[in-house]
Amino acid sequence: MTSRIVVIPTRRAHSNHAEVARSIGVDIIAGRYAEGTRLPGDAEMIAMFGVSRPVLRESVKTLVAKGLLTTKARVGTVVRERGAWNMFDADVLAWHLDAGIDKRFLNDLAEIRLAVEPRAAMLAAAQRSEADVAELRRSMDRMRREASDSVGFADADLALHVGVARASGNLFMRSIGHVIEAALRASFLLSAPVEPEDRDTVLLWHQKIVDAIAAGDADAASEAMIYVIHNGMRRHEGTVIETAPAESPPSADTGEQA
Repeated sequence: MTSRIVVIPTRRAHSNHAEVARSIGVDIIAGRYAEGTRLPGDAEMIAMFGVSRPVLRESVKTLVAKGLLTTKARVGTVVRERGAWNMFDADVLAWHLDAGIDKRFLNDLAEIRLAVEPRAAMLAAAQRSEADVAELRRSMDRMRREASDSVGFADADLALHVGVARASGNLFMRSIGHVIEAALRASFLLSAPVEPEDRDTVLLWHQKIVDAIAAGDADAASEAMIYVIHNGMRRHEGTVIETAPAESPPSADTGEQA
């Protein structure tokens, strides 16, 4: 098995405070600032990023709102535990892709998919319109045309799963689908079915999802979706994943380089 870093670059922020928040957020997620670590003081951070104090403070407020940081009187700004991070925040998900995703991230993603997507497929079988079915079939056709390890194949796979969420008619499921799009795309790229037998299996079971939704068979649609997610998890297990190596973070006590 080959060890590789899996980093999916995302679009950069458009404002100074958003870019500073992204930079700190990626460092936290990559482990350069560990849980419980105190960030360097304002003066050092201002010099580090070349921004004003109001810009830095707005960046910290953004990270506090996303659950990555907390501010404490006489203590400073401290990194919160991973369980407090808002993983449904689009920025937090994007920063994970920038930092490099690992097995834990992929397993957590698969678990939330298993909690939502089979039910979305069941609802889609009951609620789908002819336009929904046509869109799913277009995605399926594109998957068949594209090479298994291509971006086009991953994009077509993503379009099919987002299409199922849309066809469910449930606004919450549709929103979740859009929020985790980038993470799903990264997951699909990583679990590309490069072996011919794997490709045949992936295409077969995705087609079963589409056919069951088109036929109004809710149970078959749910079962096919469960199989697809578990099959993707199996392919992830065949890959050794490492995130980018963490740089030495500033000291938790002094804010100086360790």
